[in-house]
Amino acid sequence: MFEKTKIPEKILILGLGGVGYYLAKRLLYEEYAITVIESDPERLRFADNTIDARLIQGNAMDISCWQEADATTIDCLIAVTNNDAVNMMAAMIADKFGINRKIARVRSLEFGKKGSILTAEDLKIDLFIHPEELTAQEIVRLIKLRAANEIIDIAKGQIQLMANRIHDQSPFAHKKLKEIAMEHSEYAFRIVAIARGITTIIPGGEDEILPQDQIFIMAGSETLPHLMKLAGVEQHHRQRIMILGGGLIGHRVAELLEKSVEVKLIEQDSFRAQELVQLLKHTEILHGDGSNSDVLTSAGLHEMDTFITATGENETNILSCLLAKNLMNNERKNRTSTKTGKTIALVNKEDYLVLASTIGADLALNKKVMAGNEILKFIRRSELISVVHMHGFDAEVVEIVAAPGSPITKKPLAKIAHLAAGSILIGSVHRQGEWRIAVGSTHIRAHERVIVICLSPQLKEVRKMFKI
Repeated sequence: MFEKTKIPEKILILGLGGVGYYLAKRLLYEEYAITVIESDPERLRFADNTIDARLIQGNAMDISCWQEADATTIDCLIAVTNNDAVNMMAAMIADKFGINRKIARVRSLEFGKKGSILTAEDLKIDLFIHPEELTAQEIVRLIKLRAANEIIDIAKGQIQLMANRIHDQSPFAHKKLKEIAMEHSEYAFRIVAIARGITTIIPGGEDEILPQDQIFIMAGSETLPHLMKLAGVEQHHRQRIMILGGGLIGHRVAELLEKSVEVKLIEQDSFRAQELVQLLKHTEILHGDGSNSDVLTSAGLHEMDTFITATGENETNILSCLLAKNLMNNERKNRTSTKTGKTIALVNKEDYLVLASTIGADLALNKKVMAGNEILKFIRRSELISVVHMHGFDAEVVEIVAAPGSPITKKPLAKIAHLAAGSILIGSVHRQGEWRIAVGSTHIRAHERVIVICLSPQLKEVRKMFKI
């Protein structure tokens, strides 16, 4: 018998701005059927040359556009125009067309919550997306981590991933992964991704770690503290924070942190700086150009633990992080301090994410990618246990179950072609009640939970390997 071809899920995207275009690309990679309604002819011309989606020029509030999109056959609506009201109204229109799942980007935090004048039920919205709030909350989470490097909990916290920059004196520098594994065989861990230049590498045993690489290490939660000590990562809370840029994200980060840590915020626009003085009672607001070394020095940068750039300019954010990193660390060297300052950059262009995390920023965040990944997790929730995007890496961490008879169950990992190609790596398998680091001889069995690391465009191949 021939296997029945699975009909792709149909998704309607309203708006081809940053989030809409990013989602269209990602969902097309995974073989969803995408229809887009967009009013801007320039955006449509660009998309027509770069993505294979059905494109409709028109207004999201024009019912004839919905009819042209065959809205009655659509499975999921993603409304990500720049207008909150349009996105909320679109969800109600979608409900009238019988679209089951409705996702809307809404910048205001006043809607959708219990007790709001308009709840999610009223608006017929299944998932609210707040890009700026998502990004601010993620920065706050990172600040509160024990090491101010990214640590991701997966498998309900039993497995953790840690991001770490490699320096010349690192015990991992100039060594192949197989050498590192042999030298530290007392610990069960794997280096699962390397960010180098503008490239993300899913490494194999022959790959060598170089100074300035940003790496992701996977280990059990009980093993990670030992690896942090081995890698020279300090375990302490960051208490002094400097933020460059008082826009929506910079303001929100300061608001969330100012009562628990010391926060300084530099804003170049004098009118906005005066507004922030009234809004942030526990934050020191400074007016000046935060890309100027003299301004940063006089603001007390050398005393800071973490420097965050949240302006609207990619170049300013990346270069200011690079400048701040050098200023903080040079000052500490002069004082013979072993403690290093950390930097977090907001980067609005996803092509710059890996670059930013390798030339200056310890961590690069993109609100468009974060919003997109929140939406993708919601869409995939029936197929995958969890999906996490690794900041600064063009890679995903997926928790998935091996279906009986799926390709992944037929051979040991070392003999599976897609894994040998180097864009997909099996990190851990849940076996006999515990998570075990997977190696070449590991043979995945049906119904086992597995953690997979893959380049973002390879997620559809992961689904095929596990026969989703």
